[in-house]
Amino acid sequence: MTAILTPKRLAPTDVLRVGASGLRTHPLRVLLSALGIAIGIAAMVSIVGITASGRAGLNAELAKLGNNLLVVGPAQGALGADAKLPTEAETMINRIDHVQSVTAVGAVRGAKVYRNDHVPTELSNGITVVASRLNLPAVVSADVAAGSWLTPAAQRFPAVVLGAKAAEWLGFDASDLGGQIWLGGRWYTVTGILRSAMLAEELDAAVFVGWENATEDLGFDGHASAVYVRAEESAIGSVHSRLARTANPESPSDVRVSRPSDVLIAKAAADRALTSLLVGLGAVALLVGGIGVANTMVISVLERRAEIGLRRALGATRTQIWVQFLTEAVLLALLGGGSGVILGAAATAAYAMAQHWTMALPGWAVAGAVGATFTIGCLAGIYPAVRAARLAPTEALASN
Repeated sequence: MTAILTPKRLAPTDVLRVGASGLRTHPLRVLLSALGIAIGIAAMVSIVGITASGRAGLNAELAKLGNNLLVVGPAQGALGADAKLPTEAETMINRIDHVQSVTAVGAVRGAKVYRNDHVPTELSNGITVVASRLNLPAVVSADVAAGSWLTPAAQRFPAVVLGAKAAEWLGFDASDLGGQIWLGGRWYTVTGILRSAMLAEELDAAVFVGWENATEDLGFDGHASAVYVRAEESAIGSVHSRLARTANPESPSDVRVSRPSDVLIAKAAADRALTSLLVGLGAVALLVGGIGVANTMVISVLERRAEIGLRRALGATRTQIWVQFLTEAVLLALLGGGSGVILGAAATAAYAMAQHWTMALPGWAVAGAVGATFTIGCLAGIYPAVRAARLAPTEALASN
């Protein structure tokens, strides 16, 4: 009786062992092929991670500063001339329901500020002199970096507080507190320096003087150039819609109302659009890496024809040969993908740490990276695997 030989099935562990053996024989080639996949995955993971971390940092900053700040100012007329807010605007706005706090600043036109009285008049660096209410830092969430803010007593005398950029441009730091600057043709003592105001960046380039001092000594007309309003977050829309006609009932069209946090959110949206572009570039790098894997596997098939022929002669089926080379391609891609995920996560962590953000790497980004590398490995390995499986044993052995 003739015995019927049936091919033995390969266990999953055997499939992995046989597939990995091909990678161990050419480590340098495997490293270079996996590098292409790793670069693409690292680029995609780090871009998504950095964007997510930046968004988380922005949300945390807004949660700390509050996104319920509204700014009321005069609108620019058709002829380019700025309108003026009524002097009662601040008081009237404070009467609106759901308004929590109000403060104001007023541009002191004609007053120039210099480091000393020897600086030429045309070199004012564009620093703005503004009259300020005493509660300004509390309303706009601007901390004092050094020294102190204006006090009820100091606001009547020649004392100033510098915005963050104004201090830098004037060459002032904490060690210079108590020194003087030349403002409006007289000396003013610097009592404090503000940190950068995230929700009111226009204040960074300003020098603040007391409202009373500006009116009495610098010719300030008492009209606010900006009124900062904190409203209850749940009623922010209602307050926003009423501000213009409350600030200037006779001419609401001469009033502009803005929400600084909207600008920050718009910047985040622009960052997301840029992220989509960069992820696309990462996908191109991933595609190039996949082509490299396919090329490596085709060369591997050509070099290992004798091995394929010997395995076929010893009873390996076409399916087993096909599975072996497909597994090898997938393992090669996953090797690059795993390295890319680690590199991308490390880049995200380093950048987030440098920016003082909390690292945020979405789980879907990691899962997507692994899924993409698995897909690339399968697609890149199909043709070489099919080519290896179609080799006849006699043909493969004869080519040795």
